Amino acid sequence: MIALAGSGWCLGDPVPLRQLPEWAGLDDAERAVCEALGIESVAVADASATDLAAVAARRALAAASRTEADVDVVITVEARAPETLISSDATRLQAALGARRAMAFSVGGLGCASLTPALMTAAGLLRDPDVRTVLVAHGSKPATSRRYRHPVTVNGDSGGALVLTRAGGTRIRDVLLETNGDYADLFRVPYRDRPFDEWREECADPVTYSFRLAVETRNRLRDLTSRLLARNGLTAADVTCFVAQNLSRPAQRNYAEILGAPLTPSCAENLTRYAHLGPNDTFHNLHTATVPAGSRVVLLDASPTAAWSAVLVETGAGADETHLL
Repeated sequence: MIALAGSGWCLGDPVPLRQLPEWAGLDDAERAVCEALGIESVAVADASATDLAAVAARRALAAASRTEADVDVVITVEARAPETLISSDATRLQAALGARRAMAFSVGGLGCASLTPALMTAAGLLRDPDVRTVLVAHGSKPATSRRYRHPVTVNGDSGGALVLTRAGGTRIRDVLLETNGDYADLFRVPYRDRPFDEWREECADPVTYSFRLAVETRNRLRDLTSRLLARNGLTAADVTCFVAQNLSRPAQRNYAEILGAPLTPSCAENLTRYAHLGPNDTFHNLHTATVPAGSRVVLLDASPTAAWSAVLVETGAGADETHLL
């Protein structure tokens, strides 16, 4: 187990969905699906992914009563498209923070579920007696000039960061992750032979996404949740609430059906106001939820890459329910 000492967030300003520059260019089918997602506005920021992550990281350190000098490791959850090729976004964030004595690297490759390997890596690092504070940060920006990802979601801009330590009132008790390479190229953005304004995310097989992957996702998340609870000696009745990502209102209903329980209300609220915030979704939804002290919470993520994860979080008896992280 590892502890959450603090978190920080930097979200773009909500812009009405129909005011996005691409809205007028959507065809009838795209517009119909987009309007059914349950998204009313989208978080939009002029800042880069690194800038968003740096602001969130400073806020997380302040929330944890730590400074940049206390950080032993900076783990950057990599963006879907790096700011530049060859250079290092991980050490760029380290420099922006001034965390000079820390070591820095990135993890990812799993889209929306990419925070999970960062948590698993942090847990391993914190077994080293010389590592006391690990900072995990991510800046989420669209990989293309279009925010709408047909037929999945709309991408918003955000920065999120977690300060992870060995001890604390809020603990990550267990983490499970599964992947399936059969879907590695289901979504992709060809880019080598075209300028950025012409980058478009493509779904190689919409039927596979809507049916085959949808069924596998239901089964994977149901089984992951059952296994997570069983190996921690818990049942669904021991879970205070469930938290999932902000893809769409239908997707959130699907999560509730899988679990046999509703998601915490912050999931729907943040989906409506900010849209999809990439790997930042679930912990931001947890941060903005009202969760009583002494709660057990299950966080679920799924990515069309495809990857699925389940995380068990436990709050201490003295935790402040309005400022869980």
